[in-house]
Amino acid sequence: MKDLKPQVPADGIMKTSDWGSSKMYAVHCSCGNDDDNIEFMVEADEFNVTVSTFTTQKTAYWDYPFDVSETYKIKNSFLSSIAYATMSTLNGLHHRIKLTWNLWFDGYLTYQQSTLMSEQQTLNYAETLKAAIKDCQEFRKQEKECH
Repeated sequence: MKDLKPQVPADGIMKTSDWGSSKMYAVHCSCGNDDDNIEFMVEADEFNVTVSTFTTQKTAYWDYPFDVSETYKIKNSFLSSIAYATMSTLNGLHHRIKLTWNLWFDGYLTYQQSTLMSEQQTLNYAETLKAAIKDCQEFRKQEKECH
């Protein structure tokens, strides 16, 4: 295995904005689906560093009680399409009821988000967070000197 070192500029990590006390970054998923990307903002104030992460969360939309693949076994294409539409509608209804049931009776929703990164990209992500801390500390120091 090769010895990894943080990169500047970093593979897979892009600074999208810099406002001094806060910086915005984007991490692209290796799968190529934009829904799996991460955007994060690092903000500094007088006392803390805040990292806000923005992702597209997904519910368990693949969890369905009616197997639509069974509809392809129906020889009549018209009946097959009606069965498919009916099962899809029932799966969607089941999913929505399950989601709202959890919200109403458990008080929360369950989400999932995954971003695939290479080892190098993961190291760069961690190093970006470390560098953001230093940047924020420097910004705070400059702000104190100005006031």
